[in-house]
Amino acid sequence: MNADATTRREELKNRLNAPRKEERLAALDELIAFERENGLQPVRRDNDSNNHIHTIYSFSPYSPTSAAYHAYSAGLTSCGIMDHDSLSGAAEFTAACKKLGMGYTCGAEVRAKFNSRHWGKINHPDQEDCIYMAAHGVPAESIEAFNAYLAPYRAKRLERDRKMTELINSKFGKFGLALDFEKDVYAASCAAEGGSVTERHLMNALAHKLGSRFGRTPALIAFLENDLGLSVGDKQKGYLTDAANPHFCYDLLGVLKADTKFFYIDADDEMPDVNEFVAAATRFGAIPAYAYLGDVGDSVTGDKRAQKFEDDFLDDLIAEIKRVGIRAVTYMPTRNTYAQLDRLRRLCAENELFEISGEDINSPRQLFECKALANPRYSNLIESTWALIGHERASEEGLENGMFGARADAEYPRLADKITHYAAIGRASVKR
Repeated sequence: MNADATTRREELKNRLNAPRKEERLAALDELIAFERENGLQPVRRDNDSNNHIHTIYSFSPYSPTSAAYHAYSAGLTSCGIMDHDSLSGAAEFTAACKKLGMGYTCGAEVRAKFNSRHWGKINHPDQEDCIYMAAHGVPAESIEAFNAYLAPYRAKRLERDRKMTELINSKFGKFGLALDFEKDVYAASCAAEGGSVTERHLMNALAHKLGSRFGRTPALIAFLENDLGLSVGDKQKGYLTDAANPHFCYDLLGVLKADTKFFYIDADDEMPDVNEFVAAATRFGAIPAYAYLGDVGDSVTGDKRAQKFEDDFLDDLIAEIKRVGIRAVTYMPTRNTYAQLDRLRRLCAENELFEISGEDINSPRQLFECKALANPRYSNLIESTWALIGHERASEEGLENGMFGARADAEYPRLADKITHYAAIGRASVKR
């Protein structure tokens, strides 16, 4: 490709993050045509998938259109949107995936109250007795109604966001740094379009303030270490002092979010009770899933500090999530050790819990591909992805046709048979 063609392609890619979804989808049409004309189709990665991609409707550098394209350009044959407390990007994501000839799934991630007993910290790094969980495989006909169900929780979350902004200002005010919630946080989100505002939005706004104040200089590192008492690794120091680093604010956000104690306020009203959320997700034809995190010792990915999560009581936890009606567990093969996932998968098999692979994408440094899925020991996660896609497509003919609907439970009582049946539907639905 010559220089002019390369420039044209980059312009089209940038337009995938245009302000309006109509502009983004139109740019995708042009980009697809351009790449076909120039023979730029990606190499397919049939043994790969990602069902947990965040977009600008929670926190991410990617619009729904851009997210779908980046998954496609990484060679994935399917992908899934997963925003916090929101399905507002799902219709755009679906439209983009159809244009790209990809399998697709839609879901939303929430925090739910989980207080059948005092569990302590489960899979939430900042708060006890609550869990991150997902509603996977939301059928198209339920997206609008499910999103309306989530709207009051987004509104309550905004109230807490404002209070946390005040706490950030109380800490940073003495340094002459302050956030304006409306201008620095809310306006940088898609909350006005039904997106959510997360703690990452707050840290991102703070990162921009610090970048403006100190620049990419040793003075910034000194401030982080000496005034804030944060640990900054050698790799992070390199990123933060690199004048050409396009991901500076994301890298600085990564340092800041390592310690949220100074501003984090426990969520309460913005969290549904786990029983309520499971009932709602099931009513909308979605598959409620627990998001396994796992203790961190020697971090597999090399970027996680040692922490304890749910491993000490995992057997009891799995029994409890099954009792409340959660039908699936989602996990990240690249994050955990073989021993952790062997144990988790054994418990899933014993309890007939559907396994879903979901590698959290919310930063430009994260890869859309999950190379761990090329390992034959995780081949079941490819089948489960296609079954998840098949569940959504079958549900388009009526929610009773979904993977865990009454009809499927009667016709395919064994989970393995459900997966085989719905995976075939999923694969047949994609014409690439």
